[in-house]
Amino acid sequence: MAGIALGRLDDSFTAASIKAYLAEFISTLLFVFAGVGSAIAYAKLTSNAALDPAGLVAVAVCHGLALFVAVAVGANISGGHVNPAVTFGLALGGHITILTGIFYWVAQLVGSIVACYLLTFVTGGFAVPTHGLAAGVGAVEGVVMEIVTTFALVYTVYATAADPKRGSLGTIAPIAIGFIVGANILAAGPFSGGSMNPARSFGPAVVSGNFSSNWIYWVGPLIGGGLAGLVYTYAFLCTEHAPLSSEF
Repeated sequence: MAGIALGRLDDSFTAASIKAYLAEFISTLLFVFAGVGSAIAYAKLTSNAALDPAGLVAVAVCHGLALFVAVAVGANISGGHVNPAVTFGLALGGHITILTGIFYWVAQLVGSIVACYLLTFVTGGFAVPTHGLAAGVGAVEGVVMEIVTTFALVYTVYATAADPKRGSLGTIAPIAIGFIVGANILAAGPFSGGSMNPARSFGPAVVSGNFSSNWIYWVGPLIGGGLAGLVYTYAFLCTEHAPLSSEF
């Protein structure tokens, strides 16, 4: 079982590492562009600033499909993390070094910001919606909701993509990951927004200039992702395995 590793700076700037950062940037940009874009498109088509049940389903489906593609296209280059919480959970399980994970975070956050600026431009200045808590939902409830949903996401990543014993499950990993995100948005969307991804929430916050409650979408997902990484690693990866470099 691989342990947590800090990593070396020179290892984080190899040709393969640079390609991985670029892949994370592109995958996150594609995911956020489609996901946030679906919310903007629904608001335009219905002239409704708030999502109704049909809009929630549409946005959940779009996020699930977009993440499926984003993970699939990045899997063989960077592992297709597309999410700082996934990177953090995998770092705690020893699948990526802490230093390389930080550069993944930078690529993911920049990808999200660029996607949101592109959306503002191509939609003619439509407002980029940000994640926020629903009326009656407190900060603690929001954090717990994000912990639970992100735990489910990162646990799914481990079970289908990061476990060396996964066998044929590895081939359906992007589908399973997309499905759990779509399902969690349906469950959490009306309460916490169902982010599960600090980058997904950070880009819209930067472009809109609205950082109210943004901390919730860092604290919750990072705790949930970290817990999933620790639980799966120490409960189920009971034998010694070599670190995975080209996959999750």
